[in-house]
Amino acid sequence: MQFSHIPVLLNEVIEGLNIKKKGRFVDCTIGGGGHSSSILSKVGAEGQIYGFDRDENAIKTCEEKFKDKNNVTLFKANFHDAPEILEENEISGLDGILIDLGVSSHQIDTAERGFSFNHDGKLDMRMDKTQELSAYEVVNFYPKEKLLKILYTYGEESNAKNIVNKIIEKRSQKPIETTFELKQIIESAFPKKVIYGKGGVSKQTFQAIRIEVNGELDGLEECMRKLFSLLKKGGRLAVISFHSLEDRIVKNLFKDLATDCICPPKTPVCICGHRAKGKLISRKPITAGAKELEENPRSAPAKLRIIEKI
Repeated sequence: MQFSHIPVLLNEVIEGLNIKKKGRFVDCTIGGGGHSSSILSKVGAEGQIYGFDRDENAIKTCEEKFKDKNNVTLFKANFHDAPEILEENEISGLDGILIDLGVSSHQIDTAERGFSFNHDGKLDMRMDKTQELSAYEVVNFYPKEKLLKILYTYGEESNAKNIVNKIIEKRSQKPIETTFELKQIIESAFPKKVIYGKGGVSKQTFQAIRIEVNGELDGLEECMRKLFSLLKKGGRLAVISFHSLEDRIVKNLFKDLATDCICPPKTPVCICGHRAKGKLISRKPITAGAKELEENPRSAPAKLRIIEKI
């Protein structure tokens, strides 16, 4: 199946990475190859792209897309494993690294992948279809306390208690098997006026379960820190996040990397020894412009942050 995805903030990413001829770049979530295609057109035949994705469909799509390119190397792997894989292959001194933390349009729009409450399909949500844990296991077998923690933490869902109670009640009668079943259960935990007034009340719960299934936040800061260390001086790390939990992790790490002394303000002499390793390219996150929002509404929550190694 073809892996289709509209690259988000494409122009901003290309400009922010400060791409030069013969550059060496890593696309940690290559997806359909949209960002990488543009990077490749800038670096030329003597440049190099290293692409990672845990989704088999994405890798197959990019293998076909870049089959005539000798300067594209693909790895079917979670980008969290990218630092170790790059080091094992003696790849460092990189000019730029991109991490797009979003779920692809292909994954959302393919009903059988079970990511979306707008398409009926089996509860799945696995980015890597070879892994064992899926949304079905989370929804049907996680204890109540763990479900509550996931919805509060990953979904920031204020109505988590009512939703979890409904899930527990329904799964005691029969397994919850499809996305529409779960959507109906979630909606039953809200007053009708809230459902119709707010729209997608399932969004935060689906987000929370997806993050749990794919371990999206596990080790994210450590991974980004290791990737940053593989940049050469002047190289840039660009990260696109789509919800506040991700963006908070990215923001705090970039702030730490771009800060010198972190001693308490009243300390007369620096004793921490902390020194800035990078500089922020933009103090505030870069977001989609009016034209992109009109053409691709899914770009609305995207936030791009970029840091340069010094």
